[in-house]
Amino acid sequence: MTSDQTEAAEKLERLNANLSRIEELSQRLIAALARRRPVRPQLQGPDADLFMKAATAYMAEMVNNPSRIIEHQVGYWGKAVRHYIEAQEALRGGKFAPPEDRTGPDRRFSNPLWQTHPYFNFIKQQYLLTSEAMHEAVARLDHLDERDRKRVEFFGRQILDMMAPTNFLPTNPEALSRAVETDGNSLVRGLENLVRDIEANDGELLVSLADKDAFRVGQNLATTEGAVVYRNRMLELIQYAPTTEKVHRTPLIVFPPWINKFYILDLKPANSLIRWIVDQGYTLFVVSWVNPDAGYADVGLDTYIEEGYLDAIAQVKAITGEDKVNAIGYCIAGTTLALSLALMHRRGDRSVRSATFFTTLTDFSDKGEVGVFLEDDFVDGIEREVDEKGYLHSFFMSRTFSFLRANDLVYGPAIRSYMLGEPPPAFDLLYWNGDSTNLPGRMTVEYLRMLCQQDRFAEGGIELCGETLRIADVRLPLCAIACESDHIAAWKSSFRGIAGMGSKDKTFILSESGHIAGIVNPPSKKKYGHYTREDAVEGSPEDWQAGATRHDGSWWPRWETWLRRRSGAKIAARTPGGPDHPVLEPAPGSYVVGQPED
Repeated sequence: MTSDQTEAAEKLERLNANLSRIEELSQRLIAALARRRPVRPQLQGPDADLFMKAATAYMAEMVNNPSRIIEHQVGYWGKAVRHYIEAQEALRGGKFAPPEDRTGPDRRFSNPLWQTHPYFNFIKQQYLLTSEAMHEAVARLDHLDERDRKRVEFFGRQILDMMAPTNFLPTNPEALSRAVETDGNSLVRGLENLVRDIEANDGELLVSLADKDAFRVGQNLATTEGAVVYRNRMLELIQYAPTTEKVHRTPLIVFPPWINKFYILDLKPANSLIRWIVDQGYTLFVVSWVNPDAGYADVGLDTYIEEGYLDAIAQVKAITGEDKVNAIGYCIAGTTLALSLALMHRRGDRSVRSATFFTTLTDFSDKGEVGVFLEDDFVDGIEREVDEKGYLHSFFMSRTFSFLRANDLVYGPAIRSYMLGEPPPAFDLLYWNGDSTNLPGRMTVEYLRMLCQQDRFAEGGIELCGETLRIADVRLPLCAIACESDHIAAWKSSFRGIAGMGSKDKTFILSESGHIAGIVNPPSKKKYGHYTREDAVEGSPEDWQAGATRHDGSWWPRWETWLRRRSGAKIAARTPGGPDHPVLEPAPGSYVVGQPED
């Protein structure tokens, strides 16, 4: 047998093996999809009325301003036809090259074949021309109110992103090349990845963003030394071991969001805010929230306040023997910290000396980009879901936040995993992002209705714990850190909430980057800068920004200087626990790794 015949036989053997593997995986895929639980239509997309409004607005535009519609259509047709003619002329001239490419840069089309191959370049240019025309069509609708326009723009962009040629094998040059190079093995590996993800999510498709076997919480994540010194049904209280001989007298307690887990602040030593705070000489406590199941259906915002914030603060005071603490709240935990501080003011409780808010919304008059999911069509569906189940499954929140950055967190990872056959990366941040939590039923509805939709805390007051709580009741010294490109807690909305608080001592810091990277920004990286302004936190966010000064590097040292002035003199370092608070187990505890019953 010649070498060519041997090679052909080996290729045929590989092909047959791949076909057999595909058949086996297809059967597993069908079985996994059969386990898919029915999902309420209200949780799958906006109400059809939204698109009916858009269609009606477009028809009204055609009737009232036909010249504008015709101008837009003719402009699009002209670009499309010109591109087609130029492509034909290039081919007729005998050159296997695309015509001039007038489209701008787009990360989705970074493979050189999108620029050099006539077929793929033609598809790319037509897609981008069409996308631009669709965006312009929505932007020109005069008979659509602003809230509906934002939603139509967002969900229209979702449809366009989904239809990108990069997302389909026949029009993705990188995936096709990889399939040829590997004799189809990349497609087999991709199908294996797809089946794995669908099996892991009970028939739902949720792309694995990180290698789940590369990390273990408590082993190579959340490794800062400490101990669980208190536990109730809502939280574990972790006290961290000191790394300095002396510490500031006033202890510090961090309330992380319960939508995700606390170890975003302790991923690894190099970027751990928890470790950095301890190294600066503070007695640090961090709350690790329970991951709720149906047994927590009765838990509301008042439960988080009473059994979470107030209990944790009381335990920290008892452990340290101090009558005051400093507190930090991150995201939704910052919102609830503000509610707790307002309640404490109403009750005359002065246990908190100062508060720090990370990416916190307390004024929901402008909800930012996430607001497209906070209208009644979605919230009604969520309310019915939690009424039936008792809790909101983590899947829904994970999917929602992923689609706020669909190309980065959905389509890009799906292409690499399912079409290129690559394993998920060993990336700690993405691992944490996929390690999300459930939300209690009553709390979910209260948060969405009373805060997000009705904006009661900032407008008129919200009834909780037997009191009417108002944003102006937050009167202690405070520092707020917002992030410039935050897609979850828009910085301008965060600013408005801080400006509305009753404190006379306010500091506002605007960090570069987004919801996570803007906060987890250690000084050693010297990556993202931040903005500050010395005068009062008042007026519009735009005016504040216009007069702000940019500083290189992390905001951490600037904030620590602010905190130090409110943390008292240095005393001998404290070890975790005390006579009435024995160490229950080492950090990071059990709640952060435990999985609720499904």
